[in-house]
Amino acid sequence: MAELKNFQELRSMVLKRPKKVVAVACANDWHTLEAVFKAKDDGLLDYILIGDKDRIKEVCKENGHEFSEKDIIHSTDEKEAAEITVKLVKEGKADFLQKGLMQTSTILKAVLDKEKGIGIGGLMSNVALLEIPGYHKLVGVTDGGMIMYPTLEQKIGMINNAVRMFNYMGYQKPKVAVTCALEVVNPKMPETVDAAKLKEMADNGQIDNCFVEGPISTDIAFSKEAAKIKGFDSPVAGDADIILVPNINAGNMMVKGLLLFGNTKMAGVVMGAKCPIALNSRSATFEEKYFALVACCLISDIVG
Repeated sequence: MAELKNFQELRSMVLKRPKKVVAVACANDWHTLEAVFKAKDDGLLDYILIGDKDRIKEVCKENGHEFSEKDIIHSTDEKEAAEITVKLVKEGKADFLQKGLMQTSTILKAVLDKEKGIGIGGLMSNVALLEIPGYHKLVGVTDGGMIMYPTLEQKIGMINNAVRMFNYMGYQKPKVAVTCALEVVNPKMPETVDAAKLKEMADNGQIDNCFVEGPISTDIAFSKEAAKIKGFDSPVAGDADIILVPNINAGNMMVKGLLLFGNTKMAGVVMGAKCPIALNSRSATFEEKYFALVACCLISDIVG
């Protein structure tokens, strides 16, 4: 399959598949509801809203949107709403879940509950799927939202989750750039040592279904011209599908900088559970939440 250039192409893929059902935890937030209603109107999904019924009705009325009360499960408690949402996925009544106006930790705690949750025993990590003007295709950045200072083992899990996501999007062997501040191993910079180990593991078949390059600088990962100037020869150079950042600070600053100043579009998705999770910041725009739903509709067609 050809590489996906933008979210419009991703959306076109989703429209060719059967509609999905999203369960929305703490749905009393207009940006979240607006994204869900838009996705419903576009024929991408159906929804179940979990949250304070009166507040949801009030928010919809304020924004001139009509809806059916049968699609709401009333809950005024954040923890309870998260548990209900997870239960709907576990029982097969919803295909994936979306976080509304609530703490990220609350929804993740419900997901990871050993008895009632939908964890599958591996690492869960965040992938920010980005449409960046000036770059020729969608790219995933992991992890600027969950794993603070990942160990080598966690980095393997982060790569596997992101690769799995891209495999579901039709990529047979996505190209992973393990980014650092430079392109050579420096023992004083542990991230460069890890990067070299990850590349070696992929070359030896210990990390499957992808190409891994590292250590590699961000400019080389995105620019063939930079790679040529620096004499860096790799199929990943200037053509990366996935950017593995060294820690949460690097990923968070990279993604937020692109969103604020680079006119970038984003879909934030958590991988590693029974289903993908549309998980954006509470301050995320309608567009970010909509694109996260689009991505999860496609990924949930195969996950689980």
